[in-house]
Amino acid sequence: MKLQIAIDRVTLEEAVELAKSLNGKTDILEMGTSLVKDYGNQAIEQIRTVLSDTELLVDLKTIDEGAYEFRQGYRYGGDILTVMGAASYDTLKACYEVAQEQQKTMMIDLLEVADEKITQLTNFDQAIFALHHSIDRKDKLDAVASVKTFHEKYPTIKHLAIAGGIDLEQAKGLAKQGLTEIVIVGSKITKASEPLQAAEQFMEGIK
Repeated sequence: MKLQIAIDRVTLEEAVELAKSLNGKTDILEMGTSLVKDYGNQAIEQIRTVLSDTELLVDLKTIDEGAYEFRQGYRYGGDILTVMGAASYDTLKACYEVAQEQQKTMMIDLLEVADEKITQLTNFDQAIFALHHSIDRKDKLDAVASVKTFHEKYPTIKHLAIAGGIDLEQAKGLAKQGLTEIVIVGSKITKASEPLQAAEQFMEGIK
């Protein structure tokens, strides 16, 4: 299982420094949506320059203009880009085609996406499907149970990620379960008193 560390709601300078310190310490570094909205595509380029040993995911949350946004995201240095599962099928298809053409990766954010819609997307077999528990929700995510239920419903989906307040114990549980390709962790690492030490703990816990 891979670890993806999400950087969000900080200044660009802080994000670049944090990304630099986490280079090689995590499998994937996520440039969160807040950074994209606050600083734009040039920020992708700046973060990319400090990552030599870690993939860069840019959480674009594309909902329309799929081909354009994905071409730009890859052009500026993203390895993995996100599109909302709630987008139209044509938008998702456009994003997927650009990702395949560029030999890059598309992640589909399944936030509040109904089962019927997910069923329509299973032919995007190279995409990563991300279970996403909203930060605005008051209930706590049971990551292992959510993944189990999802896998039972959609056994043909092989590339699965999960995000939403995941702590070290949940990450260990997901690794033991063996159904998740990527665990996405944000503040449990980036807001820790020692982010590098926290990243190391998560990496040791899931490998």
